[in-house]
Amino acid sequence: MSKSYSVKFIKDEVLEITGKGNHSLWENANLLIDFISPWETEKPTRTEFKALYNATSLFFSFKVYDLNIHINKKDDSNVSIGNSDRVELFFRTDKNLSPYYCLEMDSTSRIMDFKAYPNKKFNFDWNWPKNDINLKSNITKTGYTVEGTISLASLNKLNLINDNKIETGIYRAKYSKKNNNFEPTWISWVNPNTKTPNFHIASSFGLLHLLDKNKE
Repeated sequence: MSKSYSVKFIKDEVLEITGKGNHSLWENANLLIDFISPWETEKPTRTEFKALYNATSLFFSFKVYDLNIHINKKDDSNVSIGNSDRVELFFRTDKNLSPYYCLEMDSTSRIMDFKAYPNKKFNFDWNWPKNDINLKSNITKTGYTVEGTISLASLNKLNLINDNKIETGIYRAKYSKKNNNFEPTWISWVNPNTKTPNFHIASSFGLLHLLDKNKE
């Protein structure tokens, strides 16, 4: 993996998900701000990512600095979510991407979740089990926060945790008005080194490393 993020273990205490990402336990997490848009000359606004885990769950938080949040409010379909500003987590079983699982989450807590295969073969009939994921969001004057939990049981069932590591893509989509249309800027933690934007490729993934709970 080209990049690795260390996920610290939290013991006993409860991390309540509110959508604001301001629980005191988040102060223990490593801060990831290393996001780029390799296909644009203009630097994107700041994106912050944090993750923690306990005996049962993986916790994650995105904080996006954005004074002009774009939300497609036509309906709650995948098309509407796909045309809105959002953050994304992809999880893969291995570098073959067969399969991998996608969570695309907008500033209003809408989720586009699907199972995928190489060459952008998407199965939108698949959804992350509702009891295994919890998501909340919050919009502020400076941007938005998306905060959530995913059960370790569901990650293990999908064979996504190997040797305390989760192969993960962390991304963001930003829509801006250009020539009367809203056009996306694609932002990634890992540079996939492609000529055109593409997150659905093995080289766009990094690694979440679940640190030894006995050392935390």
